[in-house]
Amino acid sequence: MIGLSRRRNRDVNTWPGFVDALATLLMVIIFLLMIFVIAQVYLGAALSGRDEALSDLTAQVNELTNLLSLERGNNQRMELELTQLTTELSNTSDQRDDLKSRAATLASQLADAQLSADDIEKKLLAALASIEDKDAELNEIRESKNEKIEDQDARIAELSALLASRAAALETEKKLSTEAKAQVAALNQQMLALRQQLQKIEAALEAAEIENADKEAQIVNLGQRLNAALATKVAELQRYRSEFFGRLREVLGDRQDIRVVGDRFVFQSEVLFGSGSADLGEGGQEQLAKLGETLKTISADIPDDIDWVMRVDGHTDKVPIRNLQFASNWELSAARAISVVKFLIDQGVPPNRLVAAGFGEYQPLDNRDDEIAYRRNRRIEFKITER
Repeated sequence: MIGLSRRRNRDVNTWPGFVDALATLLMVIIFLLMIFVIAQVYLGAALSGRDEALSDLTAQVNELTNLLSLERGNNQRMELELTQLTTELSNTSDQRDDLKSRAATLASQLADAQLSADDIEKKLLAALASIEDKDAELNEIRESKNEKIEDQDARIAELSALLASRAAALETEKKLSTEAKAQVAALNQQMLALRQQLQKIEAALEAAEIENADKEAQIVNLGQRLNAALATKVAELQRYRSEFFGRLREVLGDRQDIRVVGDRFVFQSEVLFGSGSADLGEGGQEQLAKLGETLKTISADIPDDIDWVMRVDGHTDKVPIRNLQFASNWELSAARAISVVKFLIDQGVPPNRLVAAGFGEYQPLDNRDDEIAYRRNRRIEFKITER
């Protein structure tokens, strides 16, 4: 009986230990399941963040593709502008040849008819001004091209830095998954293609700079040659003008009150008019008659295709006028110029070749306040010029 009681006690004490073991095993299993669920949650979040990063990278690559497309468009526009510049340079060369031909024709006409040097000199100076304007326009275009090239260089540097940063980001993303590695490899290929395109753009820009430098040298050479030709023509025109002035000097005589100032003849007012009067005196009529005869002879030799006029300018001193006929020196100077023009018309000079202008006291030759200065400033000037 005592043995049976001990065996029963031993059987009753075994069951709680078995239950404890099962409970412990169940807790371990539940703990492992919780760890697995938590790991799955974190892994899902990591994969979702990776997908978003890949989407951002794809959008950035698309943006870079659009930027490169814009750069290609800018490059095409630059090529078009360079083509236009070449066309303008060709037109400039044609204009230069045309100017040379016109200069040769004018030189021949001057040799045959002893034309006024002042008219042709103005045309040559206008042609030079036109060429200088073309040079200025080309310089502006060249500066604009250089600015665009600098902007593109800065843009290329910015794109290169952006590509470098994107490459670093892609290197980090390579560790996420096998799929991400494949996408990174594709992006690397695209980056290589972009770098090659950037190198092509840089080569095209360098070629454009070299071409611009060559054109600039050609323009400088053209300007130098044209300046030399114009200098030669101006020297010839100076010689013809000297001969023309000498001829008028022989006709009018060597007088102190009739002189040459620059490109015009100057008559002192006392030679032609009395004090404060716009009526020609006998001595003035005699001198103007000689001038009219010479002018008629010259006008007969000047070709019809040259539109010239003889401008008669009236000038006074700055002493206010004091008579009832003229209210101011303006009116006196204009009336004297008109009297000279009317007299020349009576002498047979064509009216369409004469112009009368009054300057009053506002274009003095001598700014001093004495009688000598006043006498010099009271004058009638004659100048052959273009209409």
